[in-house]
Amino acid sequence: GAPILQEIKAGVIIDPLSIIMANIVAWISFLIMVYSLKYMEEDPSLTRYWFFMNLFIGNMLLLVMANNFIQMLFGWEGVGLCSYALIGFWYKDSKEDWLKCWVGEGKEAYPPSHCGLKAFLTTRAGDVGLLIGIFMILAFAGTLNFIELQKGAILKVPLWILVPAAIFLFIGPIGKSAQLPLMEWLPDAMAGPTTVSALIHAATMVKAGVYLVGRVFPIFYEAAWQNGAPNNLILFFYVIGWIGALTAFVSASQAMTSTEIKKVLAYSTVSQIGYMMIGLGVAGSTAEFAIGYTGGLFHLMSHALFKAALFLGAGAAIHAVESRFMYHMGGLKRVMPITFWSMALTSFSLMGVPILFSGFWSKDMILEASLLAGKYWIFILGALTVALTSFYSVRMLGLTFFGEKSERIIELEKEGKPPKEAPALMWIPYALMAAATITLGVTGFYVKSWLEHLLHEFLSSIIPVKTSSFTEPLVETSLTQQATLITTGSSIIMLLIGAIPAYLIYIKRIKNPKEIVGKGLKPLWNFLYNRWYINRLYYKLFVDSTIGLSKFSFNYIERKAIDGFNYLLANVTVKFVNQFRKTHTGVLNYNVMGMLLGIILLLLILLKIAFG
Repeated sequence: GAPILQEIKAGVIIDPLSIIMANIVAWISFLIMVYSLKYMEEDPSLTRYWFFMNLFIGNMLLLVMANNFIQMLFGWEGVGLCSYALIGFWYKDSKEDWLKCWVGEGKEAYPPSHCGLKAFLTTRAGDVGLLIGIFMILAFAGTLNFIELQKGAILKVPLWILVPAAIFLFIGPIGKSAQLPLMEWLPDAMAGPTTVSALIHAATMVKAGVYLVGRVFPIFYEAAWQNGAPNNLILFFYVIGWIGALTAFVSASQAMTSTEIKKVLAYSTVSQIGYMMIGLGVAGSTAEFAIGYTGGLFHLMSHALFKAALFLGAGAAIHAVESRFMYHMGGLKRVMPITFWSMALTSFSLMGVPILFSGFWSKDMILEASLLAGKYWIFILGALTVALTSFYSVRMLGLTFFGEKSERIIELEKEGKPPKEAPALMWIPYALMAAATITLGVTGFYVKSWLEHLLHEFLSSIIPVKTSSFTEPLVETSLTQQATLITTGSSIIMLLIGAIPAYLIYIKRIKNPKEIVGKGLKPLWNFLYNRWYINRLYYKLFVDSTIGLSKFSFNYIERKAIDGFNYLLANVTVKFVNQFRKTHTGVLNYNVMGMLLGIILLLLILLKIAFG
């Protein structure tokens, strides 16, 4: 028969989701690049830095603008490659750079090249699941184009295949967006330059997983609610919501004891991405999807702004004291007022301080959505995370900017290098982001309503009308009003529960934290400081076991079995050759006799053949 021709198409998708993401990537990248002009000016490897930063931005834009899975994967793997190169940017792993670019202390102290490899392998593990999910969908749907899948191609996939395919697909975002159980690479990714942390690990790349869930949301929502009621595919959305809630809580608790300023922000990033996953997960599990979906994307927007600003401010503090540890800081508010106020205001947004800060509106939408969806345990975990977030945010500000000068600062002053405010080329970008997050907060009520209507119309236009939520206008019912009141009240109470103790301990300094920890809290502190022992468990299971297997293979298989066989074969060959060479005497008469015997033997064979 005629050959089957398969078209390969490339395209760009322009819709509210891709426009929002493209603008976040472009504008925040621009401000971080401006900051980099001063922050990285004395680095000897600037060409490599600019190459990978620009390549990353290009790959990220390709990822968010692609209209099919294959094209998206080019950007997806491209940002993974750039992330590996930039985390391990200071790849020499010099002990002299211990305070500058290593991560962790004691048994969990890692150099940059190790951290880059850890990030690369962990995210690739997630990508294996993503590829399996994509191939399972392709085998039945016959297309990987997002628009074609939205228009009904996804319904060709049998439900018993679609449920595992969707969950496999979600493993990719789990790795890329550092969610449980693949979250441990992100805190160690802080070995890269601060600008890398701000761009890749706060504002853009780690949001790629959230973006992908947002992109496939209408595709799987349509399949999950085919007949106006949920089917087994609803499990996909439950998995998203629960993984987000657990990740948010666990990583926020880890941030409470961290001694490194960038690591606190890294744990915070993992936690806040967990909130975004909660929003998207609970949105898919209910007929009224708009609040959760909007909350997830709104939080993505506001977090990108305030977290990038926090990282850049942290970079200025590290630049000033030449150390990543907060116990080497202290009292910086007096000499770095612009940096302090920029970080304080953006920390308020991270904590969700009401009305004036964007984080309040986006986070509360997510909690409200979980309450309306009846996911009360997810709501409780999200609310408890608010208290933990407030505690570690105030603690970070207190240790960095308040209190007495650290011994390190005193030493730097003696050396004639006292800490001072960052140059204008550095503080202007994060001051602008702080102003933007306040602007987004002041106008938050209107932005929230506008975004909710925009995304409701967008999703309603591509998902067939199956449930009442698609046809009824968004109106404030008594139920939503009650949920809003409960959510706001819970958020404020949790914020105070977390912030007040941290304020008294780390800003007012009414008691030494070591004394408080010493009174029965040492085991809990050790548990949190050791990252719930999750990281150590992974090293035992995967790294140490791999090293042990390698040693066993080298000692017993390589050296004793393979090398032993090779040596045995060589010895046997040598002995055979030594015996065989004795037949070659070099005497002419023997050689002539051998030739004659050979000729006679050959003639006998020929006669036998000729006459049978």
